[in-house]
Amino acid sequence: MVTSAVPAPRDDAAERPLRLVAVTHGAPSAANREAIMRLADGVASARPGLDVAISFVDARAGDLAGDLLGGGGPAPVIVPLVLSAGFHVRTGLALGLDRLGTGAGLAEALGPDDRIVEVLARRLRLAGLEPDDAVVLAAAGSNDPRAVRECFETARRLGHRLGRSVTVGFIAAAIPRLPDAVEMIREVHPGVRIAIAPYLLAPGTFSDAAAAADAELVAEPLLMPGEPAPSELVALVLDRHREAEAADRVAI
Repeated sequence: MVTSAVPAPRDDAAERPLRLVAVTHGAPSAANREAIMRLADGVASARPGLDVAISFVDARAGDLAGDLLGGGGPAPVIVPLVLSAGFHVRTGLALGLDRLGTGAGLAEALGPDDRIVEVLARRLRLAGLEPDDAVVLAAAGSNDPRAVRECFETARRLGHRLGRSVTVGFIAAAIPRLPDAVEMIREVHPGVRIAIAPYLLAPGTFSDAAAAADAELVAEPLLMPGEPAPSELVALVLDRHREAEAADRVAI
């Protein structure tokens, strides 16, 4: 894991380092890692004067904050690369940072946000979405009710963007499960084509599950290896960094 940050005297006039954190479940695949690194590269290119680093941390680790922080240098602003912040971020990482007293800032999750919705709509369009297709937002799922509500909010925004209703299907941990959501649409609207929009940051086990669902069309995740990160996501990460830094300064 990449190391970073123990407390150091702060210069509030200076912008603190940005630490991107990809929360994984086990070791990321090569495709997943490359896609995430594309986002980190895009952020660093957009702000060449900003110290940008990235860590991949396993959600199954007992102490996310302890695994993440170490070494020397100014306390960073941590931006979790998650679309909805569940237990590992809102509770595990946040409480861990408080316990360690590092001075590190913790940004909000990336979603819900209209810029993510724009990328989802573009992915669907590139995959061949047609006007009469039924759309399912395939989300990873969480035991955190707030994270689940945020997925439904993203589906609402995507529906508004596409001009049609969007059904949510969860791959794990929440209901309705993705296969059940697809089956329900087939029962209610026989013969309709189903298009799945993976509400997933990058390829991996969850995107494989979305691709295996009984749908005529499955779009790609938000980030893909071999492609530049969408400008909307780069801007979103930088906004989350600025918001967290501003909140920390107000709190002092």
